[in-house]
Amino acid sequence: MGTPNGDVDDKKKRRRRKEEEDPKLMEQQEQHNKKKEEEDAEEEEDPNAVWRFRISEPLRERLKGKGIESLFPIQAITFDTILDGSDLVGRARTGQGKTLAFVLPILESLTNGMAKASRKTGYRRPPSVLVLLPTRELASQVHSDFEFYGGAVRLTSCCLYGGAPYQSQEIKLKRGVDIVVGTPGRIKDHIERENIDLSQLKFRVLDEADEMLRMGFVEDVELILGKVENISKVQTLLFSATLPDWVKHIAAKFLKPDKKTADLVGNTKMKASTNVRHIVLPCTTSARSRLIPDIIRCYSSGGRTIIFTETKESASQLAGFLPGARALHGDIQQAQREVTLSGFRSGKFMTLVATNVAARGLDINDVQLIIQCEPPRDVEAYIHRSGRTGRAGNSGVAVMLYDPRRSSISKIERESGVKFEHISAPQPHDIAKAIGREAAEMINQVSDSVIPAFKSTAEELLKNSGLSVVELLAKALAKAVGYTEMKKRSLLTSMENYVTLLLEIGKPIFTPTFAYGVLRRFLPEEKVEAVKGLTLTADGSGFVFDVPAEDLDTYLAGKEKASNVKLEVLTVLPRLQEKDQSRGGRFGGGGGGGRRGGFGDRNVGSRFSGGRGGSGRNVRVSGDRFFNNGGVGRGRGNRSGKRW
Repeated sequence: MGTPNGDVDDKKKRRRRKEEEDPKLMEQQEQHNKKKEEEDAEEEEDPNAVWRFRISEPLRERLKGKGIESLFPIQAITFDTILDGSDLVGRARTGQGKTLAFVLPILESLTNGMAKASRKTGYRRPPSVLVLLPTRELASQVHSDFEFYGGAVRLTSCCLYGGAPYQSQEIKLKRGVDIVVGTPGRIKDHIERENIDLSQLKFRVLDEADEMLRMGFVEDVELILGKVENISKVQTLLFSATLPDWVKHIAAKFLKPDKKTADLVGNTKMKASTNVRHIVLPCTTSARSRLIPDIIRCYSSGGRTIIFTETKESASQLAGFLPGARALHGDIQQAQREVTLSGFRSGKFMTLVATNVAARGLDINDVQLIIQCEPPRDVEAYIHRSGRTGRAGNSGVAVMLYDPRRSSISKIERESGVKFEHISAPQPHDIAKAIGREAAEMINQVSDSVIPAFKSTAEELLKNSGLSVVELLAKALAKAVGYTEMKKRSLLTSMENYVTLLLEIGKPIFTPTFAYGVLRRFLPEEKVEAVKGLTLTADGSGFVFDVPAEDLDTYLAGKEKASNVKLEVLTVLPRLQEKDQSRGGRFGGGGGGGRRGGFGDRNVGSRFSGGRGGSGRNVRVSGDRFFNNGGVGRGRGNRSGKRW
């Protein structure tokens, strides 16, 4: 009778013989071994592999749980510098993992490194780390990272921002925390209430420093940083996408002279994410609400979408119009903002309409599409908004809507280095193709058990319709997603039931005034008045404009009354002159002549708004603002550059 160990050995031998006799099993084993060797070799070759850095096992496990096996460049470059105790100025493009670049080495230093011996512990301990951020949402996100990774090494943190009750924040501070994350205003309030003792700080971090400047936190930031009297005892880390003068001043004043610099942007123009497809699309304000759902259908790839507006009111209105969307802006209570962000992250809804409150630093998985309703006021805003997609090595799409007559995109293109892809609004066939896939998925999800109940009706429908099976199925797919009518859409203004025309006369056209004069040569006044969005082409050889689809034949027939006029329906929109280029003359825009005056230049700092024109009239533009349209003689000067 054999021993138990002998039985085990016999089983192993039998299994080995079986594997040797079975070529399929041997092939599978060889493939497994080969794959493991390749993985090991790949890990050995990766210079940024997590195992290469002085990261303790608990933090490695947390990183592994997040699927992180290799550090991003900004994290890899700065890790040893921070862990070895140097002050740092870090600069990287948005979406490149700046948060973990300071979270990981700070936690390691506090638990296993230079800061461990002097770190205070126990009840009522003062914080060892202070992190300043410009917005509540960004503060909350960074705090979440400190909680997640800090929990692995038993370090506690709290988040301080306005809009939340003071009492709960005070209680946490009095009990003692290791890490304080917050916005400058609320941190300052707690300092003045003597709730925070900064005397034992080991680290202070200023993240998104350039945004601090833009949001007016200069005095608060300098006051907070100035509370640490001996900078030799604290390590200061400053992260910023750009380095304006104030940020350089902060670095010189509050960081040690031997500070290190990690710059992954340098002097290269391209500051926006290189993983993003940057698209511009002409659209009037009135057409946005109908166009945006179709852009989402065609470009979101089923992922999340963030839409940026310039005003809080616009964000709320657009969110109310789009099915399932939610708004996020500064007038919404903080508790609701947190619920909204949580729902967006978890996929309870897939479209977020926001102001710049969501433009900086928010790291939300699977944001496939960014839509900007108009060009932002500064280039950095564009960079950070478009950077909400294409994060962590993923790809994404950023679509910016603009009105060529009133917006200039060349500055954004020039200063960011982005090369925009110019496209027109999704046309009916594009939309049908996108939503047809949705409908097909819906049909495939229907149980086969329903077929017998509907089969006879389907056979009767096929017999009486006179259509083929494919044609009838196409109609069924369209009906399934509520797409029962094919509407034409303008290439120029994105308005439904409008068609875009190009007119040329064989010689250059320099002003909109002259263009309207050409139209009046062969069209009655009411048809000229019905023209929308007239804009000169970039090469000056003609001009494009929209007409009602139902009147298209009238416009095409009218050209026969004028010689040397070429008029055609466009299928592809040519490059157009932007606002600054299409306004001839020294004082902004020329008027349209007769009843239709031109818009003056709306650039801030423009010396005169309004142009020469005929009788003129006031026209309401985008809500409650008015511009002089034409007017008798020259428009009134506007030296301040403000809109009137």
